[in-house]
Amino acid sequence: MSKPPATHARLQALAARDGELLINDVPLGRLAARVGRTPFYAYDRAALTARVKQLRGVLPERVSLHYAIKANPMPAVVAHMRPLVEGFDVASHREMLVALDSGMPAHEISFAGPAKQESELRAAVAAGICVNCESETELERLGAISRELAVPARVALRVNPSFELKGSGMKMSGSPRQFGIDAVRVPAAIARLGELGLDFDGLHIFCGSQNLSADSIVEANRLTVELAVELMAQAQRRPRFLNIGGGYGIPYFPGERPLDVAAVGAALRTTLDAHAAAMESIEIVLELGRYLVGEAGYYVARVSDIKESQGHTFVMVDGGLHHHLANSGNFGQVLRKNYPVVIGNRLDAAKTTQVSIVGPLCTPLDLVADRIDAPPPGIGDLVVVLQSGAYGYTASPHLFLSHPPPLEVLV
Repeated sequence: MSKPPATHARLQALAARDGELLINDVPLGRLAARVGRTPFYAYDRAALTARVKQLRGVLPERVSLHYAIKANPMPAVVAHMRPLVEGFDVASHREMLVALDSGMPAHEISFAGPAKQESELRAAVAAGICVNCESETELERLGAISRELAVPARVALRVNPSFELKGSGMKMSGSPRQFGIDAVRVPAAIARLGELGLDFDGLHIFCGSQNLSADSIVEANRLTVELAVELMAQAQRRPRFLNIGGGYGIPYFPGERPLDVAAVGAALRTTLDAHAAAMESIEIVLELGRYLVGEAGYYVARVSDIKESQGHTFVMVDGGLHHHLANSGNFGQVLRKNYPVVIGNRLDAAKTTQVSIVGPLCTPLDLVADRIDAPPPGIGDLVVVLQSGAYGYTASPHLFLSHPPPLEVLV
């Protein structure tokens, strides 16, 4: 097998045969024929399994691994993850149904997110799922629903701590936030749980996402455990679990280095050992989404036209922003940077031309890749966006300009 020249960390790990990308040992052209049309997302089941195995090798043995379905809720992906992890986290009623359909026990599913509708809370309580409570109002609603259904609601309190996960792509704590209950108000919320007759299942302390700094995650984990110990002491009640969130990132852009998960795991072990007595019998949950599935995904589109404009080559493909918003740079990037993009059927060809790859939409925002070095392209070639396993299909505006949605396959 050959590998293309490395311009991005992810490119060094690509598998190819005769210049053609392999996805779980299936040649790209053959996979495209099997799917039947482009564009499509393909997810590599072997890569999903390997990522979980890698984590198991570096995390403390007592840590339970939960998959945050919002990263990729494709039912086949969720079903594949079911025997690999101890639990799921969902962020909507639809995700909850996918999680339950997978066979994951209800008591190992949690439901997070602000502004949950009363119907969603009622469904979660009826199913026996743990609700990550985001406000005092939500807590009162859970109490009323629990009485109405005569089912003790299982509740974890999501905490908005005073610290943040430094260097995160998306910060979710450390300042006024719509997420969780401010740490200073949590002891009172724990007391109110008891008054409402609700089960105090856990504490959920989530600080941010898409972080590649081991030092930052190590610090956040230490502060999270210390805060949990402090809150339990103030409230004189112990939860069944402590969800320390996640925040583990993957490299998307040139120059970014993969997260040192071994260093994170070793430091977490030290932190838990330092608080062994306070944390005895409390399950430690690590909740990850993007890190588990992001690198296992590929977005594939076909070249439909090639044109020159004022000395620059534009490669037109049948997919784009409406299918993969994050790759276009319109989903949180301040300055647009290219995801790793390859011509998947020409991996062994020399990159002798500079091209911009664009989609079919009537907007200059529809960029798949801007001014990248590539082999001379041809109509019918398959353009592949790597790092596309998380926040791709379901995070994109499929109805924009009414083009057909992409397909999804698990390979």
